[in-house]
Amino acid sequence: MPFVIHGLPVSQGISIGHAHLVSHALLEVNHFLIAPRHIDAEVTRLDDAAAKVRFELRALRETSTAAQSELTAFVDLHTLLLDDPMLVESSRRLIRERRCNAEWALVQQMEQIVDQFEAIEDAYMRERKADVVQVVERLLKGLLGHPGSVPGKQQDGLGTIVVAHDLSPADTIHFKNNQIAGFVTDVGGATSHTAIVARSLGIPAVVGLRHVRHVVREDDIVIIDGSRGVVIVDPDERVLEEYRLRRSEYELERSKLKRLRSTRAATLDGEIVGLHANIELPADAAQVRDVEADGVGLFRTEFLFMNRDQLPDEEEQFEAYRAVAKAMGGKPVTIRTLDIGADKPLQSGGPRTETNPALGLRAIRYSLAEPQMFLTQLRALLRASHYGKVQILVPMLAHAHEIDATLTAITLAKAQLRAEKVKFDENVAVGGMIEIPAAALSLGVFVKRLQFLSIGTNDLIQYTLAIDRTDESVAHLYDPLHPAVLRLISMTIQAGAKHGLPVSVCGEMAGDSSYTRLLLGMGLRSFSMHPAQILEVKREILRADSQELAAKVTKLMRQDEPDRINEAVDKL
Repeated sequence: MPFVIHGLPVSQGISIGHAHLVSHALLEVNHFLIAPRHIDAEVTRLDDAAAKVRFELRALRETSTAAQSELTAFVDLHTLLLDDPMLVESSRRLIRERRCNAEWALVQQMEQIVDQFEAIEDAYMRERKADVVQVVERLLKGLLGHPGSVPGKQQDGLGTIVVAHDLSPADTIHFKNNQIAGFVTDVGGATSHTAIVARSLGIPAVVGLRHVRHVVREDDIVIIDGSRGVVIVDPDERVLEEYRLRRSEYELERSKLKRLRSTRAATLDGEIVGLHANIELPADAAQVRDVEADGVGLFRTEFLFMNRDQLPDEEEQFEAYRAVAKAMGGKPVTIRTLDIGADKPLQSGGPRTETNPALGLRAIRYSLAEPQMFLTQLRALLRASHYGKVQILVPMLAHAHEIDATLTAITLAKAQLRAEKVKFDENVAVGGMIEIPAAALSLGVFVKRLQFLSIGTNDLIQYTLAIDRTDESVAHLYDPLHPAVLRLISMTIQAGAKHGLPVSVCGEMAGDSSYTRLLLGMGLRSFSMHPAQILEVKREILRADSQELAAKVTKLMRQDEPDRINEAVDKL
């Protein structure tokens, strides 16, 4: 029987496909005894699963590109763990000694290995337990009939709907290489990794469904309505036909936007607006050129560091940054220094285990605590500045001494490169992220020391409202239109205008066309978002009169009542 589940709509569009379950195989393991005559067959079943996983990992490694060295390192590590006798060989012994099923034997052995890692004092080695769990997850999926690789289109022409409890940043790198039709997850909010990746890929997604992973079966036909937050499982033919029609209408509307690619983003009263792109890997520059963006407003360098055993060296980073700088042909490329921690942990040399990672050693705090790593990145960034208009963006600044320490590190990197006679842009611009309320409330120290500002609305909202933006239980409290959030954004834009500093917004608000007119009315003239969102935002800009919006927004900013603010934004 068909049934409907409601969640949080985080990426628009309509998708129809077959469900593919990708998480929490550990929760499905039962323990039962094997008859003596079936023990050899059970061991063979385990060996077959290991062979399948080994094949999956080899295929994944072979399809990764040179720019995806972090994916290659991730695959190599999992292959090593799979071949470790402590895992599969010991599980075989458990099957024979205790006459247990392969799934249960694997989990028992995994728990022993994890306990050993937990006892290690070194934080880096202790974190290897996560890799052990992920390898066992893959093995269990093979044993339970849930393939680890993502299937392509089915014979009926439908794609794949990923159904998961949650998706990590590591998962997102893998899914960017597959033809995914949509995402649905138990947990998450508007700025969870699942939501951000879905929007970046331009595919529908609904999150915060709580128990979807337990009620949807592998290969079920699923409809995702990413605009309304509706997921329909096992729809009948009438419902399928209705949603096929809606999907066609939506895709037709999206195709019309392509006509705007070469149109300059300007308001009706002649205000030119910069539309820049957010990227994660050098290969993403192709999408930036495809929509004719004005440059790269945010290059998230942490994706070069994640899912690998070794930190990228200076040469590897330099090649990645240079590739983007050259690809943009003189257009500005804003590269953010390592923003690691919280929901983006490093596997290699990452932060220690923290009670509250979002408030701990992350972003610039982590970089300043690891001066050699930071210096390596700064040298690579400066070297890349010789090949294009590179700007350096520093995340999560709150204190004047953090800015001063960063500028000192940049000065040191410049001095070293000069001594080595390595070319770089002596006047490379350095900017700061405004994503902590303390920064927005003390902009004087920023405008005196920096050349530009970038508002990270995701974290600014999170820290202003004390909301974990990845926790679905409080996701309904995550409100970009909260009066306190709007005032902090407006204050930053006004401070930049007063002191002649460029200000951009690079958080999710920039790519949400429902906020475009509001931000224009605040005086924002530089937006940065995923390339897939640029044309829709451009359409809103072309329809807007900035002077008229400024008067309306000034009046709106006097409001304190959420309902009135929402109503006023809808009328802009």
